Amino acid sequence: MGVLGALFITMLAAQQQTPGADDFQEHFNRALTLSQEHKDDEAIAEYRRTLELKPGLFEANVNLGILLLRDKRPQDALAFLKAAAETKPNDQRTSFYYADALLATGDVEEARRRYLTDPQSPVAKNGLLNVAAALERAGKTADAISIYKLYPDDAAIHARVTEMEKVDHLALADKYRDDKDTAKMLEQLRLAVAADPQNFDTRMSFGRALRDNKQLLPAADQFFAAAKLKPDAVQPWNELASALIVSEKYAEGLAALDHVRALGKEIPGDFFLRAITLDKLQQRPQALAAYRQFLDADGGAHPDQEFQARQRVRIIEKELRK
Repeated sequence: MGVLGALFITMLAAQQQTPGADDFQEHFNRALTLSQEHKDDEAIAEYRRTLELKPGLFEANVNLGILLLRDKRPQDALAFLKAAAETKPNDQRTSFYYADALLATGDVEEARRRYLTDPQSPVAKNGLLNVAAALERAGKTADAISIYKLYPDDAAIHARVTEMEKVDHLALADKYRDDKDTAKMLEQLRLAVAADPQNFDTRMSFGRALRDNKQLLPAADQFFAAAKLKPDAVQPWNELASALIVSEKYAEGLAALDHVRALGKEIPGDFFLRAITLDKLQQRPQALAAYRQFLDADGGAHPDQEFQARQRVRIIEKELRK
């Protein structure tokens, strides 16, 4: 809020004034002139003298409060702006100045209440964004988000809300994971994905959590969504293939493995998955070739799978000789 431009310049309109009234009018006028010249200390003294002579004068209380705000003295401004706001409770501009002082002195809730009387006002918006920032610093994320959501058409604010919601949900997911509360953990990850559906890492985290909790087909949905976000990334295709094949969705799993092959990033585990998938699909010659490829590439790293592969190689070779 522009402080100097907002100083009240209305002169008192009384037609008949007592000698005492002449004195406070003179001090008020002098204060106004000094404030416009940025001689704030002198102006403040004159406004104080005005109020001594005319206690409760609305214009003097407002202007003195504004000057004290301008001079970074919100605690001193508070009483004068409060008095002005109580004198004219329907004067929104004064209420907003009072809210500025309240916010600067730490009364975030009362400041928010006053700004919310007209949240779409440019002055109130600026104040409310400052309130939201204070709430963020205090760790009151949900309250801050509720303010930011008042401005859905502001792209920068919308982006901030999206990031805050995602971070908040991910933090809660970590907490519930530590607490071994699986249902709540998965719900927070779902909300994190909903808050930022184009986020690759969040999709992968949700997919892996679902996979680890035996929810393989929902996990596959997340891995597929992640793969669409980054088609050249091998991890989502590998995870998708594994989830589908374990769920006995063999044709779909094989298609995911084909994406890994097309990327040129196959590892021995991919050869093994391809082999058992082809085996399940009764494609014996192709399965035999895949088992052999796995055995050639693995080099003893996965002895259990190698044992299984050798067994299947012998069986398939015998079947193919018939």
